[in-house]
Amino acid sequence: MKRAGFVALIGEPNAGKSTLTNRMVGAKVSIVTHKVQTTRARIRGVAIEGESQIVFVDTPGLFRPRRRLDRAMVAAAWGGAADADIVVLMVEAHRGITEGVEAILEGLEEIAQGRKVALAINKIDMVKSEKLLGLAQDLNSRYDFVETFMISAEKGHGAEHLRAWLAAELPEGPWLYPEDQIADLPLRMIAAEMTREKLTLRLHQELPYQLTVETEKWEERKDGSARVDQLIYVMRDGHKGIVLGKGGETIKAVSTAARAELTEFLGRKVHLFLQVKVRPNWLEESERYSEMGLDFKDGNT
Repeated sequence: MKRAGFVALIGEPNAGKSTLTNRMVGAKVSIVTHKVQTTRARIRGVAIEGESQIVFVDTPGLFRPRRRLDRAMVAAAWGGAADADIVVLMVEAHRGITEGVEAILEGLEEIAQGRKVALAINKIDMVKSEKLLGLAQDLNSRYDFVETFMISAEKGHGAEHLRAWLAAELPEGPWLYPEDQIADLPLRMIAAEMTREKLTLRLHQELPYQLTVETEKWEERKDGSARVDQLIYVMRDGHKGIVLGKGGETIKAVSTAARAELTEFLGRKVHLFLQVKVRPNWLEESERYSEMGLDFKDGNT
């Protein structure tokens, strides 16, 4: 019997949600960097396990929002959990029950009604086993999780066990996506995320969340290749200089890395063209949020 449904991965920023999504799906559909709050929209990755189709909703990390973009991201995270059949709370083993985790546990009471909630303690290779057991007991005393998993999303420990359990727990019904589809994000958005990841990795000290990337044009060529034009929006002239780098070396390196990854992802040649534009108020423009898959209204105070 076929099964299909949505699984929301929730947790604090950097809990490993994107890494786990990518491992489960077996392809890179979610941006992974060492900076927190890098996932901006609910990215869905589709995994097949036997007769089950598991659609992962990789939500932004839950944190205390300060700006409009933060608020829209947090709303997207809770919205992703409310739309799912199963919710998996990810907690970092070495950090334990932080203030942020406590806040999520409180929010779960309201959001999780009528759906199964499992616990995944991630990064288990970073602590001793007795500490792990104590953390699992403590978390289960605070919330009635249906199942607890010990995993390392990065190394793969426990991930198959979690995926098999999810596959068996999803509701019966037809698959939601074609068998060969691994993500329901438009290619334009995936391409923009890839470039943004490369920028974040390269500029992590200078420009944390002050930029965004949009795919402006996507042209299919007769020879089977694609021409992709992207705009990088920054807030100040000084930021533009940082993104370009001395003699344009930074933007060239970012373009080369993003082109290589997009070429591999699509399995064909890609011509990538990047342009940097200064838009001081891009964080307050609704079109920018739409491009990120977020709802501008969710950022209202």
